[in-house]
Amino acid sequence: MSWGSELWDQFDNLEKHTQWGIEFVEKYTKFVKERSEIETNYAKQIRNLSKKYQPKKNSREEEESKYTFCRAFLTTLNELNDYAGQHEVIAENLTSQIIIELSRYLQELKAERKSHFHDGRKAQQHIESSWKQLESCKRRFERDCKEADRAQQYFEKMDADINVTKADVEKARQQAQMRHQMAADSKSDYSAYLQKFNQEQNEHYYTVIPNIFQKLQDMEEKRIDRIGVCMKTFADVDRQVLPIVGKCLDGMTKAAESIEPKTDSKQVVESYKSGFEPPGDVEFEDYGQAMKRTASDTSLSNSRDVKEKPKEKSKGKLWPFMKNKNKLSLKLITLNSHVRNLIEGSGPEDFSHLPPEQRRKKLQGKIDELNKDIQKEMDQRDALTKMKDVYVKNPQMGDPASVDPRLSEIGQNIEKLQFEVQKFEGWLAEVEERMPSKSDTHRRSGLYETQNNTTVSTNCAQDRESPDGSYTEEQNSETQVKANINPIPPTSTTPEFDDEFDDEETLPTIGTCKALYPFEGHNEGTISVAEGELLYVIEEDKGDGWTRVRRNEDEEGYVPTSYVEVFLETNAKGAMTYI
Repeated sequence: MSWGSELWDQFDNLEKHTQWGIEFVEKYTKFVKERSEIETNYAKQIRNLSKKYQPKKNSREEEESKYTFCRAFLTTLNELNDYAGQHEVIAENLTSQIIIELSRYLQELKAERKSHFHDGRKAQQHIESSWKQLESCKRRFERDCKEADRAQQYFEKMDADINVTKADVEKARQQAQMRHQMAADSKSDYSAYLQKFNQEQNEHYYTVIPNIFQKLQDMEEKRIDRIGVCMKTFADVDRQVLPIVGKCLDGMTKAAESIEPKTDSKQVVESYKSGFEPPGDVEFEDYGQAMKRTASDTSLSNSRDVKEKPKEKSKGKLWPFMKNKNKLSLKLITLNSHVRNLIEGSGPEDFSHLPPEQRRKKLQGKIDELNKDIQKEMDQRDALTKMKDVYVKNPQMGDPASVDPRLSEIGQNIEKLQFEVQKFEGWLAEVEERMPSKSDTHRRSGLYETQNNTTVSTNCAQDRESPDGSYTEEQNSETQVKANINPIPPTSTTPEFDDEFDDEETLPTIGTCKALYPFEGHNEGTISVAEGELLYVIEEDKGDGWTRVRRNEDEEGYVPTSYVEVFLETNAKGAMTYI
């Protein structure tokens, strides 16, 4: 159905309709633009969210990356970042494929519409002008006809009047003839112009206007078709990124499925295992008998005569018999400090602040890292050596001497790194030879088993804690000082015992020990020792991880068993040496 034949008289309505069509295109363009802005802002917020929860570059995050659920979360964040990128792609495609195209098309559409309606108004003005000329000819013909009638009547009147001269009659007759001639000419002009107007009017309503309206109809149909294409593109832009969005979601699902609770549980052991041994059973203390020191069923020493000594000055209570009200607080403070050191990686270069097992892992990791750096430097050296050979063979490509400074620098870097590796390997070998083997652990734990069948009713787990509330080592610095003194024969001294007892006993020496690590005895009942120092053993480890030692008559206390190498005397029960 054609606008030209059906809407020949609806010029004004078509002008309004086509203007509304342009406004609709502008409205749809604005809609797509706002959708694009939403996609851009959404992608930005998603990227910011992903960036906010990305792990920071510190030792704590590195420790967390060992767990499968942390790695899965990191993968999810990376996939979410890629997911945000697809929304940016949607925004870019909406802008390039719809917004820019529609903006350019709108300009063309407005220009085309303006041109068509300009031609229509011009045709309309022409037909209106022709109509006015036709009306003018018609009015002139009508006027001339009336003048001719009046001239004829006046001539007839003069001709009938006997008093009028013949000359006057002739003049009236000529005037009437002239008027009749003018009326005839006007009629002829009117007839000719009427015929011309009818032709122009027919051409206007059947040719000119239909052609213009047909062009407007084609323009409108193209506009509607373009809107349809843009709406399809609007959907296709989303559909195009669905495969990649699906891959992002699949990546998140795969990351979630890769979480292994058992593996993470094992990692907790790897991360926090100290290498110390758990405490053994607590012996039954029979307070019903007179205070008399006898050989413990679990002791490695033989029975010795105990010499009684009157009470002298009273020392502070020695752990584990002391009743420290702040023991729990000390435990929490020390444990938290130790865990914080493990996590943050603070401490000396040789990691001597860590327990043996954790220290070994840290040293091994540092050695692996240094070996990687050495390999990188060696790869660079090989590449530069090849480049120098090329320059030697082809001097036009470059000066071989220009590579020498860099080769020298790399050589120095390799030497420094190798020195560092040797240093850390020395520390690692030291730690590994000091760590107890599994067979030693089992043997010692067997010796620590109690043979007393009496039920222990008063002791509890809290009474077996170390003086600082923890079974871990005190923070210390690895020193290079080693004592070169020979063991001193055991002598009998009389240490002060717990204030709770009426009778004090003299504890005999049962062997000697050598400090493997420095230990700062800050808490009551402990004693400070330096690495390599030789001390007397007056009470072996009862399974709680602590050994009682003496430096001289006035200095004695407890040190961690794992910090010392014990040499029991040959006449001691079991006659053995353990580390």
